[in-house]
Amino acid sequence: MTVGQNLVGTGGLIRLILRRDRVLLPLWVFVLALVPVSGVAATRELVSTQAELQQYADTSGTNPAFLALYGPLYDVSLGGVIAQRMGMFPVILALICALTVIRHTRTEEEAGRRDLLGATVIGRQANLAAALIVVLGANLVLALVIALGMIGQDLPVAGSFAFGLSFALAGWVFAAVGGVAAQLTEGAGAARGLALTVLGAAFVLRLAGDIGGEGNGASWLSGLSPIGWAHQIRSYGDERWWILVPAGVLVLGLVTAAFLLSARRDVGAGVLPPRLGPASASPRLRGTLGLAWRLQRGLLVSWTAGLTVLGLVYGGVAWGVRDMLKGNREMEEIFARMGGSAGIVDATLAAMLGIIGLIASAYAIQATLRMRAEETSLRLEPVLGTAVGRVRWMASHLVFALLGPTVALAAAGLAAGFVHGLNADDVGGQLPRVFAGAMVQLPAVWTLAAVAVALFGLLPRIAAASWAAFGLCLFLGWVGALLQLDQVLLDASPFTHLPKLPGGDVTAEPFVWLAGVVVVLVAVGLVGFRRRDVPIT
Repeated sequence: MTVGQNLVGTGGLIRLILRRDRVLLPLWVFVLALVPVSGVAATRELVSTQAELQQYADTSGTNPAFLALYGPLYDVSLGGVIAQRMGMFPVILALICALTVIRHTRTEEEAGRRDLLGATVIGRQANLAAALIVVLGANLVLALVIALGMIGQDLPVAGSFAFGLSFALAGWVFAAVGGVAAQLTEGAGAARGLALTVLGAAFVLRLAGDIGGEGNGASWLSGLSPIGWAHQIRSYGDERWWILVPAGVLVLGLVTAAFLLSARRDVGAGVLPPRLGPASASPRLRGTLGLAWRLQRGLLVSWTAGLTVLGLVYGGVAWGVRDMLKGNREMEEIFARMGGSAGIVDATLAAMLGIIGLIASAYAIQATLRMRAEETSLRLEPVLGTAVGRVRWMASHLVFALLGPTVALAAAGLAAGFVHGLNADDVGGQLPRVFAGAMVQLPAVWTLAAVAVALFGLLPRIAAASWAAFGLCLFLGWVGALLQLDQVLLDASPFTHLPKLPGGDVTAEPFVWLAGVVVVLVAVGLVGFRRRDVPIT
């Protein structure tokens, strides 16, 4: 078939995607553009003079802990501070873009809707082309809106466009990564796992390179990461426009690879063949718990490994935050009232462990939505056609949705506590404190998993909307305070109610309330699943 024949119907599929995502697509574009633009006024109040900007640069702009949280500060200016403080948003955008492309390609194929479209006058690669065009175009719109919004806040034009393009760069690269992952794997879950693995590796490379700084041999690692490229454009500083060239080459290469792989595989299959199983089933598969373990173990291992690495990194840099106090008498006096250097180290650890908790909640949602994947792929009906009851089957997956994040958080907390204890020459004293700070995140993590359970049981067609709850918590946790949002809005996130450990006060009330919410939502999900039809696709 010719290229034109392979792309027949692309325009119609673009309109279909825009119709289906008419709420979700403008929402994430608007929110990701609104946050940095709205943050200008708040940041201008915090650092209103050049002396305050310089103090920020001297104390936090180059500190290892802040580099780990936000990325490097390339220019001592209002725009430079905004660009640094928004350093995590390219990661969020990269995740959204990869998952969106996979949802409109591999998920459609897995659900059988691709076959229905393929029976009409639709080219073989039109679906992939439409998904990429929509997501890449949405990133361009986002970059333009951000640039115009920052210019409207009286920030430099060149820096504003560089800032907008830094977002789009990450989105473009990982939209293409999602397109390749959708061709390599046979299932949408495996494709999402592969894309998340690539994103995690890019994030860790950025962390390692930026924490190393310009003065040692590790800084080149950040140059290997597309997330690092988004920072190295150096918005509002000496803009490095040439970084868009290797980024464009990478996007073009990945998109080309995705189309070539799409042409080589059968519809419904992946380029990487699934591993053949044993001739006879393991005795463990006789029960629902063993089957759930077989389906969930890949997620458990990969998320645990990723969070452990993140715990090692964060635990390694937290002790360096004490450098903020050296030679700065005003900072010493402020933090003396907060407990001295120990107070700021504890506050940094609490913030980092909060980020790990948020990431763990993404794992909890993904593990919960595995039940929905089993239903839409029509593998649930044969299981329920046996003596297995609905509640028993659902409970087996809930074991991993609730205990899986517990294992991952425990591993991250132990890793962070051990490394931090080594830096502080007090492993025995610091490890339990940091471990407690990790485990205290569990009630909020379980709350988001419970939201996914309730949606799966009552409204399975919109079960994926549980990711919106995760996005809300991410937004409120990372930029809610910066935008000076009302406390009522901040309280919508369960993470807001958790004690800030290590160093904070612990009361039983938030744990009791969150535990009650989890129990109610899980019960609602179980009752709803028992009463509704199966499958609902």
